[in-house]
Amino acid sequence: MLESFCILAINGYFKNMEVLIEEILIYGFVAILTIVVLIIYIRKQRIESKNVTEKIAQAKADGIYEPVSLYPVVDPNRCIKSGACIKACPEHDILGIRNGRATIINASQCIGHGACFRACPVDAISLWIGTEKRGVDLPHILPNFETNVSGIFIAGELGGMGLIRNAVTQGREAMENIAKSIKKDFDTQYDVIVVGAGPAGISATLAAKKASLNVLTLEQDSLGGSVYTYPRSKIVMTHPMDLPLYGKVKMKETSKDELLTIWTSILKKHNITIKEKSKVEKISKVGEMFQVETLQGEVFTTQTILLALGRRGTPRKLNIFGEMSQKVAYRLLDSELIKNQKIIVVGGGDAAVESALLLANENNVTLSFRGEKFNRLKPRNAELINNAIIAGKIDVIFNSNLTSIQNDFVRYTLNGDSQEIKIENDLVYIFAGGELPTAFLKKTGIHVSTKFGDVVMKH
Repeated sequence: MLESFCILAINGYFKNMEVLIEEILIYGFVAILTIVVLIIYIRKQRIESKNVTEKIAQAKADGIYEPVSLYPVVDPNRCIKSGACIKACPEHDILGIRNGRATIINASQCIGHGACFRACPVDAISLWIGTEKRGVDLPHILPNFETNVSGIFIAGELGGMGLIRNAVTQGREAMENIAKSIKKDFDTQYDVIVVGAGPAGISATLAAKKASLNVLTLEQDSLGGSVYTYPRSKIVMTHPMDLPLYGKVKMKETSKDELLTIWTSILKKHNITIKEKSKVEKISKVGEMFQVETLQGEVFTTQTILLALGRRGTPRKLNIFGEMSQKVAYRLLDSELIKNQKIIVVGGGDAAVESALLLANENNVTLSFRGEKFNRLKPRNAELINNAIIAGKIDVIFNSNLTSIQNDFVRYTLNGDSQEIKIENDLVYIFAGGELPTAFLKKTGIHVSTKFGDVVMKH
């Protein structure tokens, strides 16, 4: 019996040893696999951080690192490197992961849609405007979109929201707040006057109609505001938006014509008229009401006002000889109708580059830009213009300034040199930006301050 017991003990010992060895092998394999995965992960993180560092350096070299409008700022103490912000951003290389944290790469390419802001699971992102070096003028606006002048509200690009979808959302939300403040049996022609018929203005007008308000919308130019001035084939919206009295506009890559058609059809369906070619010249407070005067001599009274103006305001002039000529334009509408012309496009921003590219298909196009190189272009535009230059489709003259415009030629100088150069020309398109309506706002009594890196939206 003792012998049998010893045999059982020995067998049990060896079985336990086998189990122990098996467990050691399994745990050892898991440990080795974990170490390998960890090494691969760390290596990947280092490579990604190195790539992001190189992209930041390149962005600084290309002059596209500094933001020009709204841009995200990441709180490194809250970021958990989920990458949700990067996945949510429809643009390219705006944000990246460096040293385990999200960071900005090409701030000037950010168009302020706030997708990263909404996607962050730990609220580590806020939206800012302006920097220490570059200030941005913004009017003072309360959370309900009202200014310091009681009864005057602001929405859209003027308040810092330039993206169409964001402007549409702000226009609707601002009008919903206005509707709450409207007094019944108030002795004015209108409950609210909307100034501007761009994305924010149209959305606000539709929201006013939905709320059964007596609304008048004044537009200094044409329906669509700045959208109307886009080249006809320009893509103006790439994400769905919610329009009052219509619902979701789900079309992606919506063109200018498609968007204007949608707006026109909604306005017609609900018997809403936009008063075009009516530029507001003066807003006065008369008792408890507002008096709105237009450049055309019209006078209207209203309880409240929503300013849905663009930030570009009036096109900036070059103030040179011949600029008032009929051959000069500040917007491009029907590029497909212009053929076999010698054209000068002035400017180095997206509007100038996009217009030059459209015109280059059927014309001899020269792009005149005062800078040494393009900066702050959208990545796609930068790629297209560089390809067009290489292919010889567009001539670009950097460091140049037009000095005069004649009937069949223009003159320009290089690097500030006094010697003028003559070039044959039929048409001139000037895209030198716009003059902000700051003076108009201040005259109305609205406080405007320059933001040098201030938070616009935070959780």
